Amino acid sequence: MTEASITADNAPASQPPPSAPTPAPVSAKEEAVDTVRFLALLAIAVLIFRSFFLSPFNIPSESMQPRLLIGDYLLVNKMAYGYSKYSLPFSVPLIPGRVFARTPERGDVAVFKAPPSADNDYIKRVIGLPGDSVQVKDGIVWLNGKPLKRETMPDFVIPVTENMIEASRAMGTLPCYAMEFEEVAADGQRQCRYKQFRETLPSGKSYAILDITNIPEDNTPLVVVPDGHLFMMGDNRDRSADSRFPAMENQGIGLVPEENLVGKALVGMFSTDGSASWINPISWFTAARWSRIGDGF
Repeated sequence: MTEASITADNAPASQPPPSAPTPAPVSAKEEAVDTVRFLALLAIAVLIFRSFFLSPFNIPSESMQPRLLIGDYLLVNKMAYGYSKYSLPFSVPLIPGRVFARTPERGDVAVFKAPPSADNDYIKRVIGLPGDSVQVKDGIVWLNGKPLKRETMPDFVIPVTENMIEASRAMGTLPCYAMEFEEVAADGQRQCRYKQFRETLPSGKSYAILDITNIPEDNTPLVVVPDGHLFMMGDNRDRSADSRFPAMENQGIGLVPEENLVGKALVGMFSTDGSASWINPISWFTAARWSRIGDGF
């Protein structure tokens, strides 16, 4: 036997490595603290995202028909027009004036805090920019001395939905504005039928509007939009409290200061007809208007 063999045979057996110490169990108090910390950070992240990037907005009225229906849910681009205190929850006055300000384009669908109190979010279409003259004559919008092109479209027909009925009850009106605009569809369901037109701006941007009947605001005085303000109108010209009306609470908004802008409508993310019931999960799916999801502006 060689020396090498003897050395190997007499070598002591290798010892197992020492085991790692067992970590001390996390107490229930520490788990609770970690959970609260995580939820607080998540809330802060959501708050920052909603304040400065994208925010949801739901449509509570018929003022923007036919483009927007009661029960539509949108994403609003908060970066589009810059930031002011109205970009923040509860309009917390942390931003002086407007920063990264940009004036909207005519035809934009914008969310803003409505004058005079600036407490409520409204959504309307931008018609007049600073320096523009705006007047409505016999229902036709005149911009800078020229009438906007308006073409007849097929009638806008919409089923009477649960959320339309609820909204009309709250306002003390009828779901279809008046009985003359309501009819019964082939399947026996109630529906509204309105005259619809395509309005085109000088830039070539066009959109559908409703002109249901004659109202006093089909004729307005000539208005020159002052610096830092916007002339806003709803696409449903007979059911919209907009810049044609003086700024009075729940009656009109007058000319909207650009500082009041919240953001630009970006895309539809959900829509419901209001028939869903919490106790009937199937209705959560049947109430959804799937075809309206993903519509851009």
